[in-house]
Amino acid sequence: MASKSICLYFQVHQPTRLRLYRFFDIGKDSHYYDDFANRTILRRVAQKCYLPMNKLMLELINQYKGKFKIAFSISGSALEQFQRFAPEVIDSFRALAATGKVEFLSETYYHSLASLTSESEFRHQVQKHAALIEELFGVKPVTFRNTELIYSNGIGEMVYDMGYKTMLTEGARHIMGWQSPNYVYSGETQPKLKLLLRNYTLSDDIAFRFAQNKVTATQYVEWMKDNAKEGDIVNLFMDYETFGEHQSAESGIFEFMRELPGAVLKDGTFGFATPAEVVKKYKPVSDISVEDPISWADEERDVTAWLGNELQDEAFKKVYAMTEKLSIVNDPDLWADFGHLQESDHFYYMCTKFFSDGEVHKYFNPYDTPYEAFINYMNVISDFQIRLDEKRAALDVKETAQKELGRRKKK
Repeated sequence: MASKSICLYFQVHQPTRLRLYRFFDIGKDSHYYDDFANRTILRRVAQKCYLPMNKLMLELINQYKGKFKIAFSISGSALEQFQRFAPEVIDSFRALAATGKVEFLSETYYHSLASLTSESEFRHQVQKHAALIEELFGVKPVTFRNTELIYSNGIGEMVYDMGYKTMLTEGARHIMGWQSPNYVYSGETQPKLKLLLRNYTLSDDIAFRFAQNKVTATQYVEWMKDNAKEGDIVNLFMDYETFGEHQSAESGIFEFMRELPGAVLKDGTFGFATPAEVVKKYKPVSDISVEDPISWADEERDVTAWLGNELQDEAFKKVYAMTEKLSIVNDPDLWADFGHLQESDHFYYMCTKFFSDGEVHKYFNPYDTPYEAFINYMNVISDFQIRLDEKRAALDVKETAQKELGRRKKK
């Protein structure tokens, strides 16, 4: 039996893209979403990535009789779009779930940054997401993966308090120092929470550098062996859209994945394990402390991709400032829009990094400039604020009328 493990995890997310929402739409048209773009992009990625990759993953699980194992985290925003535009993708994930060799992780329903600002909203989204995963795939998530692998000591404490004993995050160099990401760790302020850290070098060799590296499966196994001379696990965490979307089929990415399990199992150094299996097999070697939030984004591995400039900060504060009033009004349509307006992608589009990570941001950004993204988003927020204020005013009128009726009855 192999003494070391490969933990292969894929993130699945599609944002709910906003339509071009002009100043003159405010107060007149409260449909915020670009349904055509959302449907078109979702269908395209389904054909290029989700369906062929799920088919391949199922074939490999069956071919290697369960020795090949993987994990997914699928945002609620993506699942909603699958249900609307590509239900066959849901069916293909159900087929994977039925094998018992695939772990489905918990995350924030709306792929949001709620963990950075609102504990109540964070908890709500995590619970909502877990319920949907159980409803669709018949499994209860036991491992947590926060949006963009964002983690801090405080977030870890909240996650553990919600019942999760394992969490994924980034093996950020400025946090790890001389330590290797190829072990299980625990949180410093919550030592019962086990942490699996992304090996960003090996993960990015596939996610970002595959086309230029042209690495074969056999070569990649040697890279993993060399990287994990000291260590128990290699955590390969990446976007599922890497396959067929970010890295085209013509690059050979599908052939690479088809050959990888065989190359790994033939070599014998590694076996495959899900996050839940990894923490049962290996004990934490030490704890790590993360006072300021880290993520898997950009060279800094922090949260400045979403909250690194005044545009982002203003938009972020504006949307979360409505939480208390929303709780009072408690309107389901407003809650749904509020959720989608929290998606981290909206803030990512406002990023003004133009240097080392500029090309990455440009690739994922439908706007020509961050300022256009900000203006469009704030126009939507202005309309949302009007709807919220109107609902609150109507509620006040109703409460006043009820009090007056009660007063008259007493007479």
